[in-house]
Order: sequence, then structure tokens, then C-alpha cells
Amino acid sequence: MKRSAIYVAFLLMTTLLPMHAIAQDKPRPDTEAKKEVIATPIKLQIVFTEFDGDKKIKSLPYTIYYSASHAEMLQAGFTKLRIGSRVPVMTGAGQFQYLDVGTNLDARSARAADGHFLVQLNVEHAWVEGETQVQLANADHQSAAASTFPEPIIRSIRSELDLSLRDGQTSEITAATDPISGRVVRVEVTLTVLK
Repeated sequence: MKRSAIYVAFLLMTTLLPMHAIAQDKPRPDTEAKKEVIATPIKLQIVFTEFDGDKKIKSLPYTIYYSASHAEMLQAGFTKLRIGSRVPVMTGAGQFQYLDVGTNLDARSARAADGHFLVQLNVEHAWVEGETQVQLANADHQSAAASTFPEPIIRSIRSELDLSLRDGQTSEITAATDPISGRVVRVEVTLTVLK
């Protein structure tokens, strides 16, 4: 009888003890769960400045905001800015095509381990700089002024850049001279970490 009681006690312990141990286990964190992506909000100010010799003709500032991921590689998405106008250009007798002039900016960034920001920046800027008179093909009018059309002269600058910038740094990223007008266009970018 003593053996039966010991056997029953042993059987209960081997059945109930594992259940008690399972109930006291702490839940394990899901190892398959995605890691939280940490990002730093930044502001990129891009300024196009045009010079005629040493004289500043115009300065056009643009601002883009981006959340820079804390990764050694750039993420897929760009922040994009598009602003401009459509300008008519004659393509044939009485036919026009509209061209976009203005500014297109695409930017993305990642924060490196050393605190610098890797920035990929695509800039495109087109503007109307004067006009030229184009002779209309089938002008029935006697007047020379009535047989011409003012065709715009469109200038542009385009650049694709990979940069390494720190908080508060301003860098001249492009300087180019227009081959016809001789004017110089400089492009600067300033990176600021938002608090």
C-alpha cells in the first residue's frame, strides 16, 4: 500500500510539475518581430544663386524635410518637390508644345554611425531667360511684327549627387557656367537636424 501511495504521488508530480513550470515561464519576445526603424528628422535647404561676373542676379531657396533612417544604406523612397510653370513653344504652323520650367528636387538620406548623413540629391532647375523672335511659316500679314512669334530661351541645370554632410553644414554642391550667357549658377545645400 505504501508503494501505491508513492507511485500515485510520483505520477501526480510528473504530470503537474511541468504544467506548473510552463505557467511560470515568462513570455519570450518574438524573435521574428521586425526591428523598429529609428529616424532623425532633417531639413535640407537648397539654394540656386545666379551670378553675372561678381554681381548676384538672383537667389532661389527651397526647403525639403526628410526622416533620415539610422542605417548604413539609403532607403528606397525619395522626398520630392516640384514647382514651376508651363511655357508655350511653337512646334509648327499654329501648333504649340508646352515645356515645364521650374525646379525639381528629389532627396533621401540615412544617418551613418559616425553622425554624418548620407544624402542623395537630384536637382533640376530650368528657367526662361529672354526670348527670340521666330518667323511664322504661313504669315499672311504684311507687317513683320505680325508674322513673328516670341519664342522663349530656356536655360537649365541638372545634377545628381551623393553627399556626406553633418548637422549645420553648408556645402556648395555645383557651380556651372552657362556657355551662351556666361552667367554662373551655384547650388548650395545646408543640412539641419530638427529637434
